[in-house]
Amino acid sequence: MVSKLKYVVLVGLLSSLSTHAAMRQYSATIESSNWKVDNKSRLQCTLNHELPGYGEAFFTSVASKQLNMEFELDMYSLPNKFEIASVYSVPPNWMPGAAPKPIADMSLRKQYNGDLPQDAAWTMLSELEKGYWPTIYYQDWYNKYDTVSVALNASNFTGVYRDFVKCVSNLLPYNFDDIAYTVLSYKNNSTELTKYSQKRLIMIGEYLKEDSELELVLLDGYTDSYGGRWNNEQLSIRRADEVKNYLTALGVPEERIQLTGHGEKRHIAPNDTRENRAQNRRVVVRLSKS
Repeated sequence: MVSKLKYVVLVGLLSSLSTHAAMRQYSATIESSNWKVDNKSRLQCTLNHELPGYGEAFFTSVASKQLNMEFELDMYSLPNKFEIASVYSVPPNWMPGAAPKPIADMSLRKQYNGDLPQDAAWTMLSELEKGYWPTIYYQDWYNKYDTVSVALNASNFTGVYRDFVKCVSNLLPYNFDDIAYTVLSYKNNSTELTKYSQKRLIMIGEYLKEDSELELVLLDGYTDSYGGRWNNEQLSIRRADEVKNYLTALGVPEERIQLTGHGEKRHIAPNDTRENRAQNRRVVVRLSKS
């Protein structure tokens, strides 16, 4: 009932505007409808669509523990005031009798691009896949007599969208924040990582192979208090150095890695039990990026 009411309101609004105002329409023609996948990596996938005379539309998904998607409307002329736009799925001319369907309301903030969160973005993509044109309607902020219509043309969409979906399915299931501070644990009196820490180091390596914006890697090695102070300091250095060698082999510039062996200093747990000593045998990896 609510969807039907919104549709009636939209039709009434457009009918009223057509008698008193002009509607400026922006969309690509069928021949010029251009969809392409940019930023194709395991960190980010972007599907963009040119809007001649208006700007570009972007759908973006990034590496994360959760599947995600965002829509952004990049406008040449940014809003001059706050406005609410209505987003509808509009049938093309070759679908006679089909009705527009409401998707979402989109906030247009002063001097910002418009955007929509995951649910609305996925809905727009699925409507495009069916041949519908997601269309954004709003009152022009520079001319009170005009309404603006911005449509995404579904022509030439399907093939590129399949490439985009493949890209999204290959995104890493974690992001920079998930690995920026990592504690690697070690077996007793050894430079051998525990199985869990081996997996964590592989995760760090997979991420760093994709990210060219890394500025600095800090490696701090620590031991428990057994084995002698000097020996422990050297062991902590060897542990951190092996992590450094692993990262440089993946292409991280050596000058961006700083290594410090602290030995048995700065314990995070007492050394009175096997479990507590295991917590002190560690290399802390801290990453920073631009």
